[in-house]
Amino acid sequence: MELVVLFETGEGQTRKIATVITEQMRGLGHSVRLVNTADKSASLSLESADKVILAAPVHERRHPATFEATLSAVREQLEARPTLMLSVSLKAAFPESRDEAQDYLTEMEMRTGFKPTHEALVAGAVRPGSYDYFQSQVVRHVALAGHEIELTEGIKEFTDWAALERTVTLFLEG
Repeated sequence: MELVVLFETGEGQTRKIATVITEQMRGLGHSVRLVNTADKSASLSLESADKVILAAPVHERRHPATFEATLSAVREQLEARPTLMLSVSLKAAFPESRDEAQDYLTEMEMRTGFKPTHEALVAGAVRPGSYDYFQSQVVRHVALAGHEIELTEGIKEFTDWAALERTVTLFLEG
């Protein structure tokens, strides 16, 4: 099967997710092309794709503008094949904030006019070393509101890799 993974990343977790699922799909014998929508020189033809996986992070309540613009630009090509949207956010990590994470995905669908055939909310990661003071306060008091997570050093991943693998496998089989 010919697959395309369209992704964009902010701090690196979505790139890691896209890379892991690309390796998973190649391990199953599929041909996979990985395309970063932020790369203006990337070739974006979906003509040979049987299925497409989309992955993007949420920052400040929305997916990257260039990612959304790409979805709008290739909407007809995407609508012609099965698609799986992986919306990556910290809100997806906690049961009490998954409705908010779903809202981010719904709002993206309204802005782009594109609704994927399958979608999944995927928990992201926290990278304290990459935040300035203001960003660390937003992460602590907004994204992680009500959760005591130490943000002093290292990367704190919330991504459930086993669940992600199952989601991708079900999409490929379906």
